[in-house]
Amino acid sequence: MPCQLILGAVPAELASSLQILRTVGAEGRDNAKATQAWKNISSASAEAIPTILEGMDGANELGLNWLRGAVDTIATRSTAQHKPLPLDALQTFLRNRQHHPRARRLAYELIASSRPEAVAGLLDGMLDDPAPELRRDAVDRLITQVAALSKTGQTNEANRQLQSALAAARDVDQIESISKSLREAGKKVDLPALFGWLTQWKVIGPFDNSTNAGFDRVYPPEEKIDLAAEYDGKTGKVRWQDLVTTNDYGLVDLNKPCGALKSVAGYAYTIFHAQRSGPVELRLGSKNGWKIWLNGKFIFGRDEYHRGAEIDQYRLPVQVQSGRNTILVKLTQNEMVEDWTKEWEFQLRVTDTPGNPIRSSQPAFP
Repeated sequence: MPCQLILGAVPAELASSLQILRTVGAEGRDNAKATQAWKNISSASAEAIPTILEGMDGANELGLNWLRGAVDTIATRSTAQHKPLPLDALQTFLRNRQHHPRARRLAYELIASSRPEAVAGLLDGMLDDPAPELRRDAVDRLITQVAALSKTGQTNEANRQLQSALAAARDVDQIESISKSLREAGKKVDLPALFGWLTQWKVIGPFDNSTNAGFDRVYPPEEKIDLAAEYDGKTGKVRWQDLVTTNDYGLVDLNKPCGALKSVAGYAYTIFHAQRSGPVELRLGSKNGWKIWLNGKFIFGRDEYHRGAEIDQYRLPVQVQSGRNTILVKLTQNEMVEDWTKEWEFQLRVTDTPGNPIRSSQPAFP
């Protein structure tokens, strides 16, 4: 959970302005109040920067942008006036992984611009950072070190570090580049095993999603999972089908069993066997509308389409029970017909907080 802003420890005017920007409304709403709040915050001294960064915890998207702008303004003014930034306090803030990733990234950038000699030490601890905004730089640094090792003939150590870089990478361009280097060195690369994608599924569809009404409509799989059942679908009777993905990035493509259709909804169901009960994260990536249930309990959903997909795009903290856990994903496709809108797919894995995979103790469907 994000850290809570302790407003009582902040000067009253700054605290009030931070609260306004943390919850600022859409464009046109609260604009005058937000502008005045931004001016108040931007006029603060550099010593207030860690407090302002802390104010980004729990802020909405607009609030994040306003607060980032305020920090940039203060930092630029302080540099022009040759006044130091509170670098020690910024490093303390950066090391706290509970803070908002974008706030931590901004703290890192401020430190790097003022104290470049500290960058290497900071990045050394970020290969397992939960924030991809910071992890990427740590992976890049490791790749640079590998290149230096290769030039000096230290092939074994270079390959070992490449393996570490691959395990830490979360961006496809880095993963592809590292995988290519390892394969050229004769090393086996098994991305599905490395990331721990859930690959065994039962899928059913298509159901109707005309006018996007299917996202909220409750179809039978949401009420009860009966793998032997048959239902009325959009184009006729539908039944559960087996789907095992072999995609390097764990993509579960509903176009394959259901057909390349538009304005449709489908479901994917699997069983995750946990060795012990406790907190985990369900990490999902998709450019379609989706909802997800764990053990029959609705967790979260997004009714958005074609905004891009990333590895670990959505991180959902949940509690699994020891032994059998059921996971149901609803995936909706809208009416757009352009080539770049045809994907009807998602990827899902179970991880700890830093993003290390937690694997099922047995197959979903033996």
